[in-house]
Amino acid sequence: MTLQPSTAAALSRRLAVEQSTQRLPSVVAGVVRDGELTWSGTAGTLDGRAGGSAPSPDTQYRIGSISKTFVAVEVMRLRDAGLLDVADTIGTHLPEVPFGHVTIAQLLTHTSGLQAETDTDWWERAPGAGWETLLASGIGLRFTPGTAFHYSNVGYGVLGELVARLRGVPWHDAVRDGILIPLGMNRTTTRPAAPFAPGLAVHPLADLVHAEPEHDAGSMAPAGQLWSSVDDLARWAAFLAGRTGDVLSPDTLAEMLRPVAVNDVPGSPWAGAHALGWQMWNVEGRRLAGHGGSMPGFLAGLRVDVSSGDGVVVMTNATSGLGALGADLLTLLGEQEPKAPTPWHADASQADALDLVGPWFWGTYPFTISLDADGGFRLGEPGQGRGARFRRDGDRWTGLEGYYRSEPLKVERDASGRPVRLVLASFVFTRTPYDASVEVPGGVDPAGWH
Repeated sequence: MTLQPSTAAALSRRLAVEQSTQRLPSVVAGVVRDGELTWSGTAGTLDGRAGGSAPSPDTQYRIGSISKTFVAVEVMRLRDAGLLDVADTIGTHLPEVPFGHVTIAQLLTHTSGLQAETDTDWWERAPGAGWETLLASGIGLRFTPGTAFHYSNVGYGVLGELVARLRGVPWHDAVRDGILIPLGMNRTTTRPAAPFAPGLAVHPLADLVHAEPEHDAGSMAPAGQLWSSVDDLARWAAFLAGRTGDVLSPDTLAEMLRPVAVNDVPGSPWAGAHALGWQMWNVEGRRLAGHGGSMPGFLAGLRVDVSSGDGVVVMTNATSGLGALGADLLTLLGEQEPKAPTPWHADASQADALDLVGPWFWGTYPFTISLDADGGFRLGEPGQGRGARFRRDGDRWTGLEGYYRSEPLKVERDASGRPVRLVLASFVFTRTPYDASVEVPGGVDPAGWH
């Protein structure tokens, strides 16, 4: 689709304001809707000089910690292939680590307690070494695993080694072959490939720039090595919005986007969380997913509105200074061109579950079942009390969220086929409160209602 000229102009102006007010050498951005890059823009020059060369949507920038999302997806691909379980301890697969009791899920969600950074030279600015050197440096735990969120770049170095060990190739080869090539992301690489932006630092008190180093981070590369372009990163945003192709199943992506660890700052309301490799944000009731990235000379961001699928990517070649550009572009898109609702249409496939709709009671608590367009049903209102959505799973139904997530629900019928009991996680729902005509755990008072 093509955005209205007024929308494109508003996005371009916001991008120009960011470059000017934040003093960024160059900044590039794109918005994604319905799986397509619908707008992209650039501002500034690659070297920060007046009259210098402008970037393009094909120009590479280093994306820093967005690299972690590719590692995480590859870990989940290994899980789906039966080569690991996220509940496995890392020592099951890497027996040499001194923190072998930490689980893969804890590493993915930054709840492993593993130290944030290396004990050696500042890894983001110094050439990296191999896995053996990282291990020999004495990396260890700062917290008891599973008790706190603690962002760990080292943890993703460990996950990169896990991928390499199980795939039998370097982590970046596994990511390239299993993710990048199938998605057509040919401009996402471990080292810069022309055209690319130079990494720059802008003096905080003067209009001067300073060149930042670029190198192979070795065993720490999975934490922030990758370079990408607006065109490529837009494909990754489309992936996050559900265009996963044959790379990952929709169910696995949904699993990866469940917030696990709150990024809590004492004294402040929490606004962010971490899922299985992805950052999550709750913005005025909208759930966003993505990741930020920073390396010396570069900043990047990727965010997708999980419900609408709208996404934004931003990149700049500055060590610091990027503000709320990504969030503002996403908001502008929604304000200028609200996404049209999905048209309603009749669905004959719901007929075989029609006898489930209407009132049900758990004890004296009333619930109403209504059918969803995706073939499932809602028991009560999702997000309120113990209301939840359910999807059909053979002859049973499975909860999708809240208290009943992943819990099975079985429909029991009388001799005529009429549904009379719902058995959900041992709880019994009946058509009337404590229906004496069906079995209710604990029995029903013979005096009935009195």
